[in-house]
Amino acid sequence: MRRLLYGLIGPAGLLALLEAAPRLGLVDERFLPPASEILGTLGAELTTAALWIALGETLRGWAAGLAIAFVLAVVAGVVIGIVPGLRAATNSTVEFLRPIPSVALVPLATLLFGPSLGSTLMLVVYASFWQVLIQVLYGVAAVDSVADDTARSYGLSAWSRVRHLVWPTALPYVMTGLRLAAAVAFILAVTAELVIGSPGLGLEIQVAQSSGAVATVYALIVVAGLVGIGVNSAVRLLERRILAWHPAVRAEAVT
Repeated sequence: MRRLLYGLIGPAGLLALLEAAPRLGLVDERFLPPASEILGTLGAELTTAALWIALGETLRGWAAGLAIAFVLAVVAGVVIGIVPGLRAATNSTVEFLRPIPSVALVPLATLLFGPSLGSTLMLVVYASFWQVLIQVLYGVAAVDSVADDTARSYGLSAWSRVRHLVWPTALPYVMTGLRLAAAVAFILAVTAELVIGSPGLGLEIQVAQSSGAVATVYALIVVAGLVGIGVNSAVRLLERRILAWHPAVRAEAVT
C-alpha cells in the first residue's frame, strides 16, 4: 500500500503542475491546456468508437510485429549461438545492422508499403528483432561449458541440448529481450502512424494536431502513455510467471 501511495505522488504532482502552469500564465493555454481540460477531453474521447478502433489498429501492429520479431530472433539467436564459428562469422553484420535507427527506414517503408499496416510491421519488426537477438546470443553464450561437454559426452542430440540445457539457461535473457522489445515495438508502432500515416493512434494524434485540437492531442498522448504502461506491466507479469523458478524472481517476490 505504501509503494502504491508513493507511486501516485509523481502523477499527482505532474497533474498539479500541468493545471497550475496555464492558469498562472506561465505557458500559453493555446499550447498547453490545463490538466482538467485535458482529462475532460480524454473522458470524451474514451466514449468514441474512433479512439478504440485506432487503438486496436495500433495494438494489432504492435502485437503482430513483436511476435514476428520474437520468433525470428529466438530461432536466429539459438542457431548462431550453437553452430560453431557462426557467431564469429555474423558478428560484423550484426554490429553493422543493429545500430541503424528504425526511423531511418521510414522512407523505405513508405515506398514499399505506403500508409498501411505493412509499414508499421516493417519498423516494429526491425527495431524489436535486435533487442531480442542480442539477449538470446548472450543467453546461449552463458551456457556452462562443463555442462555442455557433459551433455555431448552422454550423446545427447543437438535438439536435446537446446531443449534441456541451452533454453533453460537462455530463458531469463530471452524474457529480458522480450520486455525491452515490447516497449520499443509500441514506440515504433506509434511513430510509424505519426510519420507515415498508417492507421492507428499515431494517425489520430496527427489529425488532431493538424486540425488545431490541442486538448485532444494531449488526451491521445495520455492514452498512448497509459497503454505503454499497460504493455510493460503485462510483459513483466508474464516474465515473473515464466521465470517463477528463477532465484532472482523469487528474491523480487519476497521483497
